[in-house]
Amino acid sequence: MLLSPPIARFWDGIDSRIDRIAMGISGLCLVHCVATTVLLTLISSAGALLDPRIHEIGLALAIGMGVIALGRGIATHGYMMPAVVGAFGLGIMAGALSLPHGGFEIFWTLIGVALVALGHDLNRRATY
Repeated sequence: MLLSPPIARFWDGIDSRIDRIAMGISGLCLVHCVATTVLLTLISSAGALLDPRIHEIGLALAIGMGVIALGRGIATHGYMMPAVVGAFGLGIMAGALSLPHGGFEIFWTLIGVALVALGHDLNRRATY
C-alpha cells in the first residue's frame, strides 16, 4: 500500500526506538504482574498496586504506543502481522481487566503482554 507523501513523511519521522521502548514497558508490566502476585501471597493487601486506575492507565499507554509503533511499521515495511499480533495481545489485556483479581486475570494479562511484546519485536525485525 502506497502512502501519500505527507503521511509517509510523518511515519518516517517516528523512529523504531518506540518498539524497543514498548517492549521494555511490556517487560515492566510483566514485572508488575509477577510482583503483585508475590506480594499478595506474602501479605493480605498490596495497597496501591491493586488500584484499578494503574491497570487502566497502563492499558491506555500500551494502546497508544501500539498504534504509534505498529502503525509506523505498517507504513514502513507493509507487513500487517506484527500489528495483528500486537492488537490481539492488547485485546487479551483489555479482556483481562474485566476479570476479578486473581489467577485468571494475571494469566491472561501475562499472555496479552507477551503477545504485545512479540508484535513489537516482529515489527522491529521487519523494519531492519
